[in-house]
Amino acid sequence: MIMVRFLLMSALLFAGVSVAAQTENAAKPEVISKLGQKYYSNRDEKGEIRTAEQKLAADPANIDLIIALGRAQANAWRYNDAIATYTKGIALAPADARLYRHRGHRYISTRQFDKAVKDMKRASELNDKDFDIWYHLGLAYYLRGEFSKAADAYRKCYAVAENDRSKTDVGKEGRDDSVIAISDWLYMTYRRMKNDAGAAAILEKITPEMKVKENKSYYDRLLFYKGLNRESDLINVEKATDLEIATVGYGIGNWHLYNGNRAKAEDYFRRIVGGKYWPAFGFIAAEAELVRR
Repeated sequence: MIMVRFLLMSALLFAGVSVAAQTENAAKPEVISKLGQKYYSNRDEKGEIRTAEQKLAADPANIDLIIALGRAQANAWRYNDAIATYTKGIALAPADARLYRHRGHRYISTRQFDKAVKDMKRASELNDKDFDIWYHLGLAYYLRGEFSKAADAYRKCYAVAENDRSKTDVGKEGRDDSVIAISDWLYMTYRRMKNDAGAAAILEKITPEMKVKENKSYYDRLLFYKGLNRESDLINVEKATDLEIATVGYGIGNWHLYNGNRAKAEDYFRRIVGGKYWPAFGFIAAEAELVRR
């Protein structure tokens, strides 16, 4: 009887949060940035949130379904709802690293970097072999301007990526994706630390023959850092989408920053934050640079 009551209360709690959140979404911003900009969620056009809510209502203690609901909410940029969902999941399963990792990711989305670091550190204590945990912990430190701590996390992430790649068939498309993604952030971190030797060592492992599927933007940036791509090859700022400008533009702007051209770097950063794809890591990083200037 106690368990039945507990499950019923869990279902009502999840449902209650969702209904209240949907009522407020139209008027309440998801984020007010440190630059004073207000950013809003999107409509759940495909009904993913409602579907996830219905499945969870039938099995309210199912952690996989809790994560599925949080992801559906995040897909609509309803990050505060997702944070609330993962928080309730943590109450049910406090030793599940996935919940801290997902909530920490959404703390990054909402510019709550201190909370993101705390969650990702807890997640890494529970599972130190997860690429995404180290990746996001490094990013949270990076966004706080703590580049040495970011580098430590990224190096651990790199080791996980290398280990995972070694288990993938040679020549398979996408086998280098994780290594490429972490290489880009670790290279940028080393450059911000003025660790030119470390940055050069990262680039030595980047070759035109690598097998990439999902992280082509990162790959193109790395080839640009090596001098194998031109800036004009990477992006046409007049035609690029907001996401492309955020993703590629931040890398180029950052490259100009640590090569001494602050004015050109800020041109890129301001163009990025003038767009609409505010959850992108490049957007958040550009925002952080402008706040720190």
